[in-house]
Amino acid sequence: MQRVLVVGQSGSGKTTLARLLAARLGVAHVELDALFHGAGWQPRPSFETDVDAATTGPRWVVDGNYGAVRDLLWARADTVVWLDLPRWLTTSRALRRSVARAALQVPLWNGNRERWSTMLRATHPVRWSWQTHARHRAEYAQRLADPRWSGLQVVRLRTRASVRAWEGRFASNPPQSTEPPAAPAA
Repeated sequence: MQRVLVVGQSGSGKTTLARLLAARLGVAHVELDALFHGAGWQPRPSFETDVDAATTGPRWVVDGNYGAVRDLLWARADTVVWLDLPRWLTTSRALRRSVARAALQVPLWNGNRERWSTMLRATHPVRWSWQTHARHRAEYAQRLADPRWSGLQVVRLRTRASVRAWEGRFASNPPQSTEPPAAPAA
């Protein structure tokens, strides 16, 4: 595992896991949200170029799901860690995180802060997590079944316990394989 991409629903713990992996591997952590969000939550025009530059090296851990750079990252990665946690869990985590950030006015990327007024928007991470969960699950299962990505090592983690267990094994002996993706629920 030299080039690891951590994907999953908003609230699944991508950034937390990616930071941990990067620290254990001694490699750079690239948070796509930090490269995407400019001041005032505006998309940064250099996003794709910045992602390209950040992932040209031989060793990194990236977290995020942005479609504009998805094929680039999947082509460069040797491992994809899919945090495929239940909808109720990812949504509740996104809600707790957003409430804490808004209440404490935690500074995020490029000076942005979560505001109470944005929590009703369709693009807010809480609503996004709930509304896109089934679609993203189906898309990732389909993507992983695509022969283009058959060379990737895939780690699909479906419960909090499996994430903790995998993290524990990873510290001294990274797993070499996991279960294949399940067919999307109808």
